[in-house]
Amino acid sequence: MSAAPLFLRIHPSDNVAVALRAAGPGAEFCGVRVITPIPAGHKLALTPIPAGEPVVKYGYPIGVASVAISAGEHVHSHNVRGNLPDQLSALRFADVAKPRASGPAVSRAADTFLGYRRPDGRAATRNEIWIVNTVGCVNVASEKIAAASHAELATPGSGIDGVHAFPHPFGCSQLGDDLGYTKKVLAGLARHPNAAAVLVLGLGCENNQMKAFLEFLGPQAAERIRWFNAQQVSDEIESGVEAVRELAAYVRQFKREPIPASELILGMKCGGSDGFSGITANPLVGRIADRHSAAGGTVLLTEVPEMFGAERMLLERATDEATFQGVISLVNDFRAYFQKHNEPIDENPSPGNKDGGITTLADKSLGCVQKGGQAPVAQVLPYGAAAQAGLGGLALVQGPGNDGVSGTAMTVAGAHLLLFTTGRGNPMGFPVPTVKISSNTDLATRKPQWIDFNAGPIADGTNTFEVLTDELWQRILAIASGTERTRNETRGHREIAIWKDGVTL
Repeated sequence: MSAAPLFLRIHPSDNVAVALRAAGPGAEFCGVRVITPIPAGHKLALTPIPAGEPVVKYGYPIGVASVAISAGEHVHSHNVRGNLPDQLSALRFADVAKPRASGPAVSRAADTFLGYRRPDGRAATRNEIWIVNTVGCVNVASEKIAAASHAELATPGSGIDGVHAFPHPFGCSQLGDDLGYTKKVLAGLARHPNAAAVLVLGLGCENNQMKAFLEFLGPQAAERIRWFNAQQVSDEIESGVEAVRELAAYVRQFKREPIPASELILGMKCGGSDGFSGITANPLVGRIADRHSAAGGTVLLTEVPEMFGAERMLLERATDEATFQGVISLVNDFRAYFQKHNEPIDENPSPGNKDGGITTLADKSLGCVQKGGQAPVAQVLPYGAAAQAGLGGLALVQGPGNDGVSGTAMTVAGAHLLLFTTGRGNPMGFPVPTVKISSNTDLATRKPQWIDFNAGPIADGTNTFEVLTDELWQRILAIASGTERTRNETRGHREIAIWKDGVTL
């Protein structure tokens, strides 16, 4: 296979190209001579761009030139500014939407994984016991119960894949929406199919009272749930371990069996992005989204601020008027959230993003939504809600770009696995298997303890999207079947984060 070119022009209408490797003055691409150094992942001007004119990447504007830019110059935050509107302008479904089927016609109905079938019919990829604590005051207790129970019960051949707790700082001194968010997330975890059984651990005096929380959680089979308040027992660790032992007998009844892969819910996430994310790892994950949705599978996408500037790509794929309007409300509500706190709409890329070549929020967003491929947008979910089974396509989940909060939101929405792309690196993991996919080979080489799959060969010119899509899909099926474990599982990186927007008492 021939070596990759020095630059990549993503779309024919782009007036910039992305450097696949660092390029110095004198290098050439498409008849343009580089006149200033271009770091890897950063952009080269292919034509003169007058001040105030759009800078176009992915076929869409990512901002405007803040000064005149010459062909051959480095294009970045020193000469480009964002220009996103405060609100998404009024758009009509009939004018914008181009409803389509779930990607190319591909028969994947025969694909299966070895999963667990729950009594309510849902599929699961892990057979675990989860400890959900109503309040942060019992974090340490929940972790000690989980560690002791895991060591005793989750042994090889036991039929129990793990016992895990998910500490958080909330559940008390919260009011209004914040307390509501906490209850939604904790209830969503308790309902997740990967949790074959659940111990709910409270303190006793918190705002998130046990009785009210159990009512909010809704009816559960008596065999799969135990609960108590630490203030009401003599030794909460002993009581917790005993409760988990009682749940273990129920959990062991479940056995892996072949389940159609179309029943998997895949959450698509990116964090620590760089200039390669939108041209290697995210499009690779987008091809997985297309393959999965073509077979009727559901794919989750969140990080709403990282849709700003890329909304039209999603609106064009709305399946109906209600979904179309739901997307508009989703992004406009998030814009209003920024404005309520007097924060600029365009200030999302982190220092690491900018170092890696991402210039504006629209630049980041247009790369971010590549994770959804061309799948139709079929659902728009409020924060803490579960995806509706059977609709397939993309479900957009309300949530911020923050890695912890957005990854947790997709877990609560029902994701069995998260595909987490990264260009800078991130060790974070979530309650469900989190597949880390590097956008560049350097990261995969330096951080093998973080990275599960390397999309870097696409930029290196040593492999193709077609081959890597097949390889990644097979890895997904193996991880879902439990024959492979992700780095977050083997290294014990299982975290949650809950959205907070209000007063702490």
